[in-house]
Amino acid sequence: MNGASDILFDPLLPWPAVWAACALSLAFVALGLWRGLRGWWLRALAAAALLVAIANPSFQVEDRAPLTDIVLLVVDRTASQQIADRAEQTDAAVERITAAVAALPDTELRTVTLRDGADNAGSLAMTALSELLAEEPRGRIAGAILVSDGQVHDVERAPDLPAPLHLLLTGHDTDWDRRLMVRNAPSFAIVGEQLTLTLRIEDSGAVPEEVAQSGLAQLAIAIDGGEPMPFTVPVGQDLELPLTLPHGGMNVVQIEVAATEGELTERNNAAVVQINGVRDRLRVLLVSGEPHAGERTWRNLLKSDSSVDLVHFTILRPPEKQDGVPVTELSLIAFPTRELFLEKVDEFDLIIFDRYKRRGILPMIYLENVVSYVERGGAVLVAAGPDFAGAESIYRSPLAEALPAAPSARVLEQGYRPQITDTGHKHPVTEGLEALAPPPEDGAEGPGWGRWFRLVDLLPESGQTVMSGPDDRPLLILDRVGEGRVALLASDHAWLWSRGFEGGGPQLELLRRLAHWMMKEPELEEEALTASAEGLDVTLTRRTLGEAPGPVEVTAPDGSSRLVELREASPGLFMGQFTGPETGLYRLAQDELSGVVALGPAAPREFEETIASGAPLADAVDAHRGGTLRIEEGLPAIRQVREGRSAAGRGWIGITPREAYRTADVTVIPLVAPLLFLLMAIGLTLGAWLREGRR
Repeated sequence: MNGASDILFDPLLPWPAVWAACALSLAFVALGLWRGLRGWWLRALAAAALLVAIANPSFQVEDRAPLTDIVLLVVDRTASQQIADRAEQTDAAVERITAAVAALPDTELRTVTLRDGADNAGSLAMTALSELLAEEPRGRIAGAILVSDGQVHDVERAPDLPAPLHLLLTGHDTDWDRRLMVRNAPSFAIVGEQLTLTLRIEDSGAVPEEVAQSGLAQLAIAIDGGEPMPFTVPVGQDLELPLTLPHGGMNVVQIEVAATEGELTERNNAAVVQINGVRDRLRVLLVSGEPHAGERTWRNLLKSDSSVDLVHFTILRPPEKQDGVPVTELSLIAFPTRELFLEKVDEFDLIIFDRYKRRGILPMIYLENVVSYVERGGAVLVAAGPDFAGAESIYRSPLAEALPAAPSARVLEQGYRPQITDTGHKHPVTEGLEALAPPPEDGAEGPGWGRWFRLVDLLPESGQTVMSGPDDRPLLILDRVGEGRVALLASDHAWLWSRGFEGGGPQLELLRRLAHWMMKEPELEEEALTASAEGLDVTLTRRTLGEAPGPVEVTAPDGSSRLVELREASPGLFMGQFTGPETGLYRLAQDELSGVVALGPAAPREFEETIASGAPLADAVDAHRGGTLRIEEGLPAIRQVREGRSAAGRGWIGITPREAYRTADVTVIPLVAPLLFLLMAIGLTLGAWLREGRR
């Protein structure tokens, strides 16, 4: 415990009045001296006594307890600090600093460990230092030390320290690295149309001469974990990469540069870009046969969607119609059937046959070409009417090779509500359709949508029956043919739903799902393995029409694998969850299905600049008279230096002792009694008057 004393003044009047009284007293004393008054000195003593009484001095004694100085230490443990031997260098520096500070008298160490910033924020060392500084008394801070590679991302938040700031730099002078940068990547792109990714490969640091002279790198590109496509590209130049998305929905593009011997890390040699594929326009060919009440419903339904380009081929005057009107008098334009069904059939995304029957309008070779179109990846929807069960049925044509069911020649004319089959509850085309309708008012089973009154009896041959009619007869059958898809609707009464009959039904939603399923949209695949990520938490989704699937094998970026069990969330839908230990591309595999999911940013900020450098913090270190020292050159000693002097040198760094203290007790003793001094002033004044009066 130390003591300190001081004289304090607590004037009875404001200080300006005290100083004015001093000046006035001095003037009066000077006047008396000038006039030769014998009692001038008594007057001076009286004024002094009066001024001391007004100043009211006191003697203060403090008992002070000295406080220790505090050194702040920020230890960077972010991802870039795990490269090469930087973690070992950091451990050695922390151990040396801890021992050196402990050896200093009256000095303590406060340490904070820095981890990767949230949302790819990088190394927030200055934020961590500011928070640590805010927790301690500013008057006790003797210095701050940062153990890092120098690549911090919040330099603008450097605090105003009352003491030196030092940087102990990890890494080596000989470090060099190669990294891949994605300069431009769209979030959305049109399926089938070419897009451009802008890439760049850069070398930094002490690049070996043979690597610099080569100037080339091996680049591999893969989509959705498929077979990589290799390229040889130049280093240090912007690369325009043309790319075409193969499907709608999320496309995961993985770009990777082959590792080069001696480079610092391979973590920045790869990038993952997620691009959502969208379709520009859905081109639909609607082929109508005999006019009926639902024909205009199909047309209006398709025309109401601005994303649909509709070509409607309808037969208004079949060949057998003999009404005596000369052909030259007809206002009909010949339809370009050859161009549509032979030359440009592959340009359509979907072909709909609505109650079409053979009339000699379309030659058999045209229908054969439609079958080939399906096998090459096209889509056909057949909405069957009564003619589908007759002798002129479209089934009795080459198109039968692609249809999943044959007509039994029976047509049922009775009211019924379409039902979702057990398979339909699992299939994404019809899953949950019942939830779009209220329960039936008559208490019957099934959804509460309106009835249909016609059904063409079918004999299924392939595919999945997802909707049924009376007596569980097939109503909607879906099938895959070659690379394409086919849907067969065994009724022409779907238009009743769009007219709102008995409450209507989800015709628009059913058609939308059918079209998207035929376009092979990933979210409507009946056998699919997908994943969605939020941070490092991944949700796996497995759709299947079969039995419960087994666990999913997940392969991490480092090559390690694990099994994730799935649980049934709804019929045909199984889900599982896991948390990834690190960012990167994870591969999924279950039976014959596979997929990928990317965790974290396309290019982690921690690996944008991997070469250790003191340049980012140079201004902050210089402003606080600190120093930057490389750990590879030797761990520094810690000295105490006076405030205002340079605090760093070769092999050492300095801290400034603050000599802070805590006041334990204060004693104040008044030096004057104002009343006594006032009486003294009166007495001295009286004495001066008497002395001057006797003369």
